[in-house]
Amino acid sequence: MNRLTATLLVSCPDRQGLVAKIANFIYANGGNIIHADQHTDFAAGLFLTRIEWQLEGFHLPRELIAPAFGAIAQPLEAQWQLHLSDTIPRLAIWVSRQEHCLFDLILRQQAKEYAAEIPLIISNHPDLEWVAKQFGIDYYYIPVNKDNKAAQEEKQLELLHQYDIDLIVLAKYMQILSPEFITRFPQAINIHHSFLPAFVGANPYQKAYERGVKIIGATAHYVTSELDAGPIIEQDVVRISHRDEVSDLIRKGKDLERVVLARAVRSHLQHRVLIYGNKTVVFE
Repeated sequence: MNRLTATLLVSCPDRQGLVAKIANFIYANGGNIIHADQHTDFAAGLFLTRIEWQLEGFHLPRELIAPAFGAIAQPLEAQWQLHLSDTIPRLAIWVSRQEHCLFDLILRQQAKEYAAEIPLIISNHPDLEWVAKQFGIDYYYIPVNKDNKAAQEEKQLELLHQYDIDLIVLAKYMQILSPEFITRFPQAINIHHSFLPAFVGANPYQKAYERGVKIIGATAHYVTSELDAGPIIEQDVVRISHRDEVSDLIRKGKDLERVVLARAVRSHLQHRVLIYGNKTVVFE
C-alpha cells in the first residue's frame, strides 16, 4: 500500500550519538521508521543519513515537522532536507534531436516507475515536437546561438517559473547552460557518454571505434558551472567486442544512456541523493 511518509536527508559533522538523536526525534513523536541508511566519510569528517518514516500516527502536524527538527539540527551544524511523499515534483525535459532518452523518461513516468509530472519539454530544435503531442506535453522550440543565448535563457527561466518546475532533465540537450542560468536554477541532471576526456568533440563513437575500446559507458550527473564535472549520480558500462561496428557502439551507448539517466532521475525523485563537495552519496 502507498502510505504517506516523510524523508529526512541530513549531513553534518560526525560525532557520537547522531543516529540515536535523529531516530529518537521520530520515535518520540510516534513515528514508525521504515527505511534508514547512513554513511560516514571519515576523510571529510562528515555523517550523512537518509531516514524515512510513516506519518500515520505521527504526533506532529506536517507543517510543524520542519521547525521541530530544525531545533535539533541547528546545534548539530546540520544541512538537511525534509520531503513528504505526497508532494509530486514537476519535471522539464530538455532535448535536441535525439529522442531515445526522452521516450524512455516519458514511458517510465507513464508506467509509474517514478512519481512525477512532465508538463514541459524545451528544445533548441523543432524535430521532437511530435513526441510531445503524442503524450499531451507542452513543447517549446527555443533556438540558441552565441548571439541570443542570454535572451533565450531568460525565456527558458520564465517557462520554468510558469510551469512550476522542480527539476530539469537534460535528455541529450546539446547546448551548454551558462553559469548565470545554473545559479538561478541549479536543479538539473545531465546525461552523456563516458568517453570524456579521451574522445572529445564530434563523432566520439567513431573515434572510440578507431581506438579499439573494450568498454563504453554513460554518466548522469548534476549540472554545475564547470562543464560535465558536476557531482555524479549514476554510471554504467558495457563490453565492446572486436566484432562491433560503429553502429553497434552507438546502439549500446544509447541503451546505457537510457538506463543510467532513468536511474539517476529515480534516485533524485526518491530523495536518495546527498551532495557534499563535488561528490554524492546515493542511498539504495
